[in-house]
Amino acid sequence: MSTHGSNETKVLSNAYDLFLQKGYKHTTMDDIALSLGMSKKTLYKYYPGKLELLEASFEMLKTKMTSKVEAIKDNKYIPFPLKLKSTLTTIATYLAPINPELFADLREFAPDLWEDLREYINESAYVRFYELILQGVEEGLVNPKLNVSLIVMLYASAVQSLIDPNFQSQFPDLIRSGMNLTPAELYEQAVSIIYQGVLTEEAREEFVNG
Repeated sequence: MSTHGSNETKVLSNAYDLFLQKGYKHTTMDDIALSLGMSKKTLYKYYPGKLELLEASFEMLKTKMTSKVEAIKDNKYIPFPLKLKSTLTTIATYLAPINPELFADLREFAPDLWEDLREYINESAYVRFYELILQGVEEGLVNPKLNVSLIVMLYASAVQSLIDPNFQSQFPDLIRSGMNLTPAELYEQAVSIIYQGVLTEEAREEFVNG
């Protein structure tokens, strides 16, 4: 990779980290330049503005996530339960950090980008998951009596709700205080719970022992 390309990747990574921490609205080009230890003038040589930086940051995220999910999907040597687990874990790893505040900022300040991201998540995460569940039904590894769309929606609602402060705030202190999990632990356990609820006994054994 060229020096310019390497610097560009660093610019995008730093900008994206700030967008995740502070939201889009409260992140400035000054903040991004400061985090990189470069002048704002130099930063503008890479990207003309904050919106372009956010757009390029999401493109980078989408490229990384798609390549990982596709590699898992196309690997003929991974048994179905591990393929499903790896797919869900990969999707959660990339989408979990995008907090509700950033999503709200996108809807308000970058509606075109918000629509593009939403469409991408629908296609790459939920449709891909749907296809995998159907594969599991065909292979006799997912209970055929279960509604496939419901399985996908339950996963999606878990992913979206568990990191939403508004969702968590409606529970009593007893339950809230028990949620002392890191995001990584939270998603790993949520995936395990969903798995063991949808897989047949044969597949569940492979998942536990795999």
